[in-house]
Parts: sequence; structure tokens; C-alpha cells
Amino acid sequence: MSTTTTRTTGTAGTTTTPVSRMASLARAEMTLLGRSKGTLVAALFVPLVLPLSVRSAAEEMDLAEAGLTPGAVVLPAAVGFSLLFAVYSALVGVFVVRREELVLKRLRTGELRDAEILGGSALPSVLTGLVQCLVLTVACAVLLDMSAPSAPHLAVLGLLLGLVMCAALAAVTAGFTRTGESAQVTPMPLMIVSMLGSGMFVPLELLPDRVASVCELLPLTPVVTLVRGGWTGDLSAYEALGALATAVAWTLLAVFAVRRWFRWEPRH
Repeated sequence: MSTTTTRTTGTAGTTTTPVSRMASLARAEMTLLGRSKGTLVAALFVPLVLPLSVRSAAEEMDLAEAGLTPGAVVLPAAVGFSLLFAVYSALVGVFVVRREELVLKRLRTGELRDAEILGGSALPSVLTGLVQCLVLTVACAVLLDMSAPSAPHLAVLGLLLGLVMCAALAAVTAGFTRTGESAQVTPMPLMIVSMLGSGMFVPLELLPDRVASVCELLPLTPVVTLVRGGWTGDLSAYEALGALATAVAWTLLAVFAVRRWFRWEPRH
């Protein structure tokens, strides 16, 4: 049976599609995710606590000079934390553990295509991150007394690009991660750099120009920029297009790296 067709017939004679196959895999993955207590704690609760630290830090900054408010700093940071913990870090562990357990290898012998395996495996974490981002956005807007977003389409684009990018980057990181234990460590460099340099703890407007120019090229920076700009309405068309281009470039680069270096079998 060819695995390259978009519509195949199962063993019972039922016709399956990529969507149905991915949905079936996602349901199984959701069950496994629910059994991983450590992953659930890191994915669900850590992103809920970290914005409190950002709020405390924001109150000590001179945000008025940069034309920002505490809400405009905390809300994008909350979205960034969800993407890093609920999507990126969680998925690195998922991909590595499934590979080491030979789950990915067995799935490739069936009718699932490679993209369907990765997409179906990632779907529960991506949906968790999406729901968490929406909940945190509403909570921040209410608790910090923020007005309605001035350019909601930019915030939506930033969030969607962030979800796809973090899932792709997780697959890239998994390709260079040897074991399930090391999967707790290998995501840390990108997470730390993103939290410190992507405007989550310190807005780029408060950094020296040269440092800010470099930080603008980090993967999560365009997401934070678009979400913040969507709320404040201060993002020009040129800045918005630049952020979109950076996010798309990172996503395409990650997809290329996955196709080139992702490992489907354990390292020997």
C-alpha cells in the first residue's frame, strides 16, 4: 500500500483521509499526554505563574518613556511563555520519547505519511498552547484593565505563526536530542534566549539599539512583537511586515531542518 496517496483504504475496507488519520493519532497522543504528570505541570502551570514575575518586573521599569504599559508587556510575555512551555518544550519530549519507544518507526510502516505523524503527534500540545494563550490573554486584559486590541489581526497572526513555528522548532530540537532525559535539557538554550532577548521580560524598546537589532532576529521576537502591536496599535506596516517575514523565515528554516535531520529511529 502506498503511503504517498492522500486517500487510502484501511484494513477493514474503510476509506481514510489525512485529517482522519491525524485526528486518530492526536486522540491517542492526548491520552498519553494526560498520563505524563511532569509534562502536564510544566505545560499547564508554569506559564500561568511566570507572567506574575513579569508584572513585578514591569512595575520597576520606566515603561512610560517607551510608550508602554504593564499590560502591554505582560500579555505578550504570557503568550510567549505558553508557546515555549506548552508547545515547544513539551513537544521536544513527545517526539524524543515516541522515537525511543519505536512508536514513530512503527507508525511509518502504516498508511500515515511523515507529515501526518508529526502533525498528529503535535496537535494535542498545539491545541493546549492555543487554549492556554487565549485564557491568559483574556485574564491579562481583564486583570490589567486593558482596552480592546487596536489591530487584532496582527495578534492572531502572531499567535498562529508562533504555534506552527514552535512545533517545527521542537521537531528540529528533537532531532538532535539523544534520550528522553536529555529532552529536559536541550530545549533550555532557546527558551532562555527567548525569555531574555525576545521582549518577554524586557521590551526591546528599553534595550540599546544594537542589542535590540540582534534580538529582533530571534525566533520568538516577531511573535511577541505582533501580539503587542496588535494590542497597542503602534506597529507600523513596515514593522509588521518585517516581523511577519522573520517569523515565516524561521518557520520555513525549521521545516527544512526537520526534513533534513529529524531522526525516526533511536540513536545507536
